[in-house]
Amino acid sequence: MEKKKIYVLACGGTIAGRAALADDLTGYAAGQTSIDELLEAVPQLADYADVQGEQFCNIDSSDMTEALWLSLANRVQEVADREDVDGIVITHGTDTMEETAYFLDLTVHTIKPVVLTGSMRPATAISADGPLNLLEAVQAASWPDLGKYGVVIVMNSTVHSARFVEKTDTTHADTFKGRQMGCLGYMQDGRPRLYQQPLRKHTWSSDLAAPKELPAVAIVYAYVGLTADDVRRLAQGKVGLVITGLGHGKMPESVWHALQPLMEQGLVVVRAARALGGMVTQVPAYDGTVTADSLTPQKAKILLQLALAHTTDREKIQAIFDAY
Repeated sequence: MEKKKIYVLACGGTIAGRAALADDLTGYAAGQTSIDELLEAVPQLADYADVQGEQFCNIDSSDMTEALWLSLANRVQEVADREDVDGIVITHGTDTMEETAYFLDLTVHTIKPVVLTGSMRPATAISADGPLNLLEAVQAASWPDLGKYGVVIVMNSTVHSARFVEKTDTTHADTFKGRQMGCLGYMQDGRPRLYQQPLRKHTWSSDLAAPKELPAVAIVYAYVGLTADDVRRLAQGKVGLVITGLGHGKMPESVWHALQPLMEQGLVVVRAARALGGMVTQVPAYDGTVTADSLTPQKAKILLQLALAHTTDREKIQAIFDAY
């Protein structure tokens, strides 16, 4: 069987990190290893695919920016449109991997597999997890049907949907989880074994596109002591606001009163939740807001930004949240 052609875009992160000592798992510097070094460290890649690499950037993913997202989405689209590429792997730091994955899930329009991977231990660590994660990401991207599932994260031998996944542990290798939705499947015997498929719009079915610039949106975390003035300050200069609400997307009464005149002036408010699961849906008490469904606040922000790039109509934005 002819090997698939896999293109690897390297963005740095822990998988490209180095520490002075092999037992130092937290005091390392991310983004120190080049894409050529990453590929050379896993010669088994050649057994599964013809792999080509490109250094897109080499950063700690805590330094990821919206400008880099826009450039990355455009680059991934260019590579995906090439006839000589069958799948794409993106190496990335884990701190913001779920956000980058979801942004690409919405803005890259392809049926080809797009897989993000990284590591929780630097390349210099005892039992570094990066080499196996990279190998399994390439194996996954070589499976053509994976593209039907949208952008995925492959780490720790687990396949996660970009929409469902989030980082849940600061240091342990088994950090990515899909909350109540679960994972899509697992890597076994050199290929993905999948058990469910996302039904919301993504990649090849997405109508959203990466604009030249993302609209300004902020996230407000609700807590005891949050004041109306806090929210007004965060809302200054913004066209959208995501409320990480209490319970079913609730907020202090004073905050809600402060938001209403801002909404009348055009601010779009999305209600999400700080709970570890469940949906936020419409209730009469918060008429005029958009609800995030099961999206985490950080992903609701991304979808709101892309929606606002197309429309400022709240009903149309809610329809986008219902579809994606």
